[in-house]
Amino acid sequence: MTAATATAPAAARAPGELPAPTLEYVFEIRATVDPDLRIGRGADELLTFTPISGGSVTGPRLNGEVLAGGGDWAVERSGTAQLEARYLIRADDGAVIDVLNRGYFRATDEVMARMERGEAVPESDPGLYFRTAPVFQTDAPAHRWLAEHQFIGLARDGEGGAGEPQVCIRVFAVR
Repeated sequence: MTAATATAPAAARAPGELPAPTLEYVFEIRATVDPDLRIGRGADELLTFTPISGGSVTGPRLNGEVLAGGGDWAVERSGTAQLEARYLIRADDGAVIDVLNRGYFRATDEVMARMERGEAVPESDPGLYFRTAPVFQTDAPAHRWLAEHQFIGLARDGEGGAGEPQVCIRVFAVR
């Protein structure tokens, strides 16, 4: 698809051509994390578990808290970590939302050194790839839209108000 057809109105697209997706920012998850637990695996890969101990959710479509008790499993191979996090959000109205968030993390040596020094590296840095695809489940009518759309997340490391480590994920609905 060319740039011209990606933005062309429906009447100008070829029959059967799909419109380009758009993204709508819906909220940010700030998950507070505890130190990684090394599980091991083999010579060419490393399996770790990162406990999630709380956090917050804020944005135009959802506000609430990340509940303690979830975690993120990561398998690192050849410098890329494949991630799978599972945790719960409690919305401000009391509804509980299940989150399954899969993604990938990799960074250049220079970006890793900056992160290890505590520098905030933005999602847009070309040396950082930290992307997720969260899936939500809930039976709460006010939040049913979460279980009916595809989402992507742009992630980065961050800090909470007391300096605790967090993973921050800006979540976008794919329209």
